[in-house]
Amino acid sequence: MNRRLLTGLLGGVLLAASAGCGIPDNTEVRVVGPGPATEAGSSSGGPVEPPGRTASDTEEEFVKNFLSAAAGEPDGAYDRVRQFIDSADRSQLPVKQGSEVALTVVRLVEQPGIVRGPDEIRVTLKVQQVGQLGADGVLAPPETTAASYEFGLRPTVQESGDETEWFVVDPPSVPLLSVEALEDYYTPKTIYFWSTDRRHLVPDQRYLPRAVPEDRRVSEVVRWLIGGPSNWLRKGAIPLPDRPRLINNATRTDDRWEVNLDMPGDDSTRLELLGTQLAWSLADLNGQLELKIGNQSRLIIEDLEQRRQALPLYQLGGEAPRVFCVYEGAVHPLNYPDQVDAPVPVAAAANTGVVSAGFSRSGQRILAALVVTGGNGRQHLSAGVGIESVASFDRSTTGFRKVGRPVWLRSADPQEPVGLVVADGRLHRFDATADLHEVPVSVPGSVTAVAASLDGHRLAIVAGGGLYVMSVSQEGDGLALGSPRRLHTSLTGLTAVDWYSENSLVVSGSKGQPALFEIGVDGVRETELLRSGGATVTHLSAYPANPAAKFGMVMYEANRVAYRGFPYERIERKHVRDVDATDSGRSGNPTAPFFLY
Repeated sequence: MNRRLLTGLLGGVLLAASAGCGIPDNTEVRVVGPGPATEAGSSSGGPVEPPGRTASDTEEEFVKNFLSAAAGEPDGAYDRVRQFIDSADRSQLPVKQGSEVALTVVRLVEQPGIVRGPDEIRVTLKVQQVGQLGADGVLAPPETTAASYEFGLRPTVQESGDETEWFVVDPPSVPLLSVEALEDYYTPKTIYFWSTDRRHLVPDQRYLPRAVPEDRRVSEVVRWLIGGPSNWLRKGAIPLPDRPRLINNATRTDDRWEVNLDMPGDDSTRLELLGTQLAWSLADLNGQLELKIGNQSRLIIEDLEQRRQALPLYQLGGEAPRVFCVYEGAVHPLNYPDQVDAPVPVAAAANTGVVSAGFSRSGQRILAALVVTGGNGRQHLSAGVGIESVASFDRSTTGFRKVGRPVWLRSADPQEPVGLVVADGRLHRFDATADLHEVPVSVPGSVTAVAASLDGHRLAIVAGGGLYVMSVSQEGDGLALGSPRRLHTSLTGLTAVDWYSENSLVVSGSKGQPALFEIGVDGVRETELLRSGGATVTHLSAYPANPAAKFGMVMYEANRVAYRGFPYERIERKHVRDVDATDSGRSGNPTAPFFLY
């Protein structure tokens, strides 16, 4: 089956509006957007420079422009903000330039409060702290918990008497940048660092000001790579060795780029790794790339796109992902015209008492993990490995009240597969023998869901109703987790999560009512995908957008009813392969849908 065709048939978020589907008939159901496009090398148009102080016609517009003034080249950020501030108060914003620049990125939780007085206008901003944007394009965690800011506006009537201009008085002590301004004046860029075992490239999202001239953008990406991965990734990704230095800016002649580095201790293997890293980190470029070390040509990539095709980011195989569900305690394929006609890769004797499942590929092998119900009503994990099908399973000796959807780490050694699962509010790792070991996580509250990225070195978890990301690597017989990073979103009571693209997640939670959202990996992008109104999503599975599949796919379960993607339909008994849809003795619903890829 053609991957593009399947993407079109399954892409987007799932939704059903029919009676009895688990979502009340009288409840609003809304879908916004088609799902995320793959982000490698993404670029987009839009305004380059934020408006100046005098570009506003109303107080509301002035406040909006003030919250975008810092956007653009880092060296001028503080000066652009000062232009909005009354000269008597400009000293309240410290002088910083270059690498010292840090912009406080906030999400407005309500419209700015503007109270007009006889001599001054008072403005109150109710905000959610999102992060600190540095000169290196990294959005780091917030450095403050401030929930509001207050400042004044001093109106000045021009001599003509027809126009009013404003200055900020008593300003905030930090330069504020709204998430809208971040999305308007920056381009998200994905750069890549090698994993600790140098077997996988790990995505790292940065923000490039659209004001940066085109001929300098390659240099900025190279400087980011030299600076190393974002802090939260450092357990699963490594910086360039020997701290190289860029000699001058990268230069371009026609379709040939030249990068000149001071790189002590280089060798051919290291240069090839760097060449692949550059090819993917500059994924919007084609043509040639010459890498020089100390002005000496050391590596020429004749065609960047050919290098990317020859060394793909992810080993996903040539076929589209398969889709399955659980029906009457067994895993079944879903029977759709766009699906490959393939059997369940689990022996019939083991395919019983199933609550949920997680399958993955590792070369020619199938990794299978089943959550099954034991005779005592407790839930156990069964795991096994096989060639194209799994015949033999081992079951965990410990039973639990509740076991979540199991996931396999795609970064694991193919000979020693490793997975993660949540059991009774705690995170556990397991192997092909279903031997479970608790993995301590420094987050408040019980863990309720876990998801692993395509590269296998990043995790997302839901704990205590909050959303976290962290890096992961294998160390000996165990897993080492990086420090969890909390993503600050407007959703509350989160229940499920999965990766929706390289740098975004699909999460279920509440925003006045149950909803599905796409959340950026740093919490900036927050796009409503589905508002169901009554049914809480309890199970969520996605196939992430990636350079080989341009849009993400999602399936989910709410109120014991499963749904799949475009054209937003309920998964019914007739869609379950090897089941007689006319058998009146069968009345259950398909549940726990998931992908195999």
